[in-house]
Amino acid sequence: MKNGLLDILRGSFLVSEEAGAIKRWRFFLFMSLLAIIMISSSHSADQKAHLIAELNEDVQELRSEFVDTRSKLQKLKLESKIKEEVGKMGLRPSKNPPKKIKVTN
Repeated sequence: MKNGLLDILRGSFLVSEEAGAIKRWRFFLFMSLLAIIMISSSHSADQKAHLIAELNEDVQELRSEFVDTRSKLQKLKLESKIKEEVGKMGLRPSKNPPKKIKVTN
């Protein structure tokens, strides 16, 4: 057991002249490839998490801008505001109410 552990730590099991050395190298390369894929996948997941957080911040900012713009629009649509803006152009409300025109055939 002690000798086997020292062989693993030294790496001598990879270069021994036994018939299984080639299989060990294949296994070692396979495990290295899996480790690289796992690390790459982890980095990709982290990048996506950061992107999602950034997009959520953008959505919140745009939502608050939308609410602000909508409230400004509602204030501009008030009758008193329209009278004020049109009054600057010299127009004023009619003193006579509108009349309905009926057309008969």
